[in-house]
Amino acid sequence: MSNPMSRPSYPDSVLAKAKNIKLLICDVDGVLSNGQVIIGNDGEELKTFNIKDGFGIKCLQKSGIPVAIITGRNSKIVEKRCQELGIKHYYQGQSNKQEAFNSLCQNLSVQPHEICHIGDDLPDLPLLTQVGLGVTVADGHWLMQQHADWVTHNKGGFGAVRELCDLILTSQNKLEAIHQQYLAADEVKA
Repeated sequence: MSNPMSRPSYPDSVLAKAKNIKLLICDVDGVLSNGQVIIGNDGEELKTFNIKDGFGIKCLQKSGIPVAIITGRNSKIVEKRCQELGIKHYYQGQSNKQEAFNSLCQNLSVQPHEICHIGDDLPDLPLLTQVGLGVTVADGHWLMQQHADWVTHNKGGFGAVRELCDLILTSQNKLEAIHQQYLAADEVKA
């Protein structure tokens, strides 16, 4: 039998920032997907999404922390994924993400220091540097990593967003309650 993963530990400075988060904003390509875009013979676009990331997003939402999407590309696939996950605030085709960011701040009554943004490349850098918790993925651009408050262990599209959701929930003492729900359900089955 293999050894189970150990509970992750986070730097105190990152936990302190994550404790104040009231909104998570995600990029899509390279964050929620692995950054590859597959184009079929008839022009259809395909992407892959990680189910673990989706589960983390749902846990965050159930804990009262909304999730938003700001992405530079337009894709029906992203719209469908947002609908599946109950993400109400998604902005596509945003070459300059600042306008969508400002709209989210106003519509959700949150301040930049109460927002976490996760991105992977230079179009995300302006948001990364103005939020309370700026995060990039393990395979994010080096300049993003240099300016991020935290870099995930997983690459984009491979559970990086789930990692971040767990970090935020841990910092706000909400993750244990989620774990207990599933442990209790397991005990009921036995």
